[in-house]
Amino acid sequence: MHSARSNMLRGALVTAGLSLTTMSSAVASSWTLHETARDSGHRLTAVAAPAPVAGRPAPSGALAVDATQRYQEIVGFGGALTESSAWVLAQLPPDKRLEVIRRYYDAKDGIGYTIARTHINSCDFSLNMWSLDDVSGDYDLHHFTLEPMRRWVMPLLHDARKAAGAERFRLLASPWSPPYWMKTNFRMDDGGSLRREYAPAWAHFFVKFVQAMEKEEKLPVWALTVQNEPEAHQTWESCLYTPEQERDFVRDHLGPALERAGLSDVKLLGWDHNRDRIEARADAMLGDPAAAKYLWGLGLHWYVSDDYAASSRVHAKFPDKPILFTEGCFEGGQSMGAWEHGEGYAKQMIGDMSHWVAGYIDWNIVLDQRGGPNHVGNFCDAPVIVDTTTKEIRYGPSFYYIGHFSRFVLPGAHRIASNGGPTGLQSIAFRNADGSLVAIVLNTTDAAVGFTLAAGGDTLACSIPARSIHTYVRAAK
Repeated sequence: MHSARSNMLRGALVTAGLSLTTMSSAVASSWTLHETARDSGHRLTAVAAPAPVAGRPAPSGALAVDATQRYQEIVGFGGALTESSAWVLAQLPPDKRLEVIRRYYDAKDGIGYTIARTHINSCDFSLNMWSLDDVSGDYDLHHFTLEPMRRWVMPLLHDARKAAGAERFRLLASPWSPPYWMKTNFRMDDGGSLRREYAPAWAHFFVKFVQAMEKEEKLPVWALTVQNEPEAHQTWESCLYTPEQERDFVRDHLGPALERAGLSDVKLLGWDHNRDRIEARADAMLGDPAAAKYLWGLGLHWYVSDDYAASSRVHAKFPDKPILFTEGCFEGGQSMGAWEHGEGYAKQMIGDMSHWVAGYIDWNIVLDQRGGPNHVGNFCDAPVIVDTTTKEIRYGPSFYYIGHFSRFVLPGAHRIASNGGPTGLQSIAFRNADGSLVAIVLNTTDAAVGFTLAAGGDTLACSIPARSIHTYVRAAK
């Protein structure tokens, strides 16, 4: 028997477009199909899958999926749990707040996020500027405290972990800036660099953060990035590192500090910035064995460049170092209902993961009606927008487009080969650890397109509507 709370959540899902049929098979075949389409009102809706024909040779031009050609393992999908997102959600009634969190992180009733990115010290999407140790010259960090995170951020982290399940939840933490007193410009914003004499203290700061999160909050940290956007001199919290400076900090300070503290299992990612400069950073950091031994891989953002193949070029040089997409959003304030934003996410995800990227973390999971709050006016869009005055929750196209990946491509899946198909369609395919196959097809044209899907020994005669996305899943045999 479902509880009243469960029934209420499911009712909300139906209202927002995630019908109960979305959560189960639409047809009694081994294939299921979910559709989001601009013109039909379908939003991650289960629709009738084409009847598969087994053993029929794939016609010329078919979209062919080949599970024998296996590529990178997928670590998961998620979003950023910033102070701004936490504050916006806190403006909702408690049941509505939890509904949004579960729609993201619940594997059954939501889109199955497993990763959360949060910030060490404040970021642009904080209510104001703060650090976890504001006492100037506190080299030994006697005044370090998680207290600034406890009002807004910590409750969101705990509730997301509960919704995802503790065994599935992975927390990644990134600093935008060290405390002001460790910086060359003596402030957290406006660029500046880490003062050399404070490199050991800043490395110890990471250790203190991981240890305090585990001991005080019972929140294990899965991964860290060295620095958010280390080549961006921003008007908000930022800190500049050349490739060599970031390499040396990891090699000489951060890596050894984590190792001495018994935290070598915490994954460490370098770069955490745009595609256009990832190769130079990889050459410096991963090309130095003494630094590379501490690095799990690199983080990637989508701003500036659409050169997805840069990740393949890095992979060719450093095949044992994963690349994780750690941030992307549409800037300039919220524009709820912009279909192009949903399509943009899908194009970026297909482009990156076709070139060895191992997972995807969106930026803020929720923002307000302006695309904030943001203490420097750097407003952005988000898949979920909450009007903090009316308490209305709006799920945009981006939420559903992301869900076409995150609901069906599970942690531990591998990308597999997918080739062919009509001009105008983009596609990607995966095999989950349980043997199920997932094929995602994107149509950004203004006309329906027919195609044949050949996968797992089956052929399916398919048609995808204009401006839509399909996810085809064949259950494990």
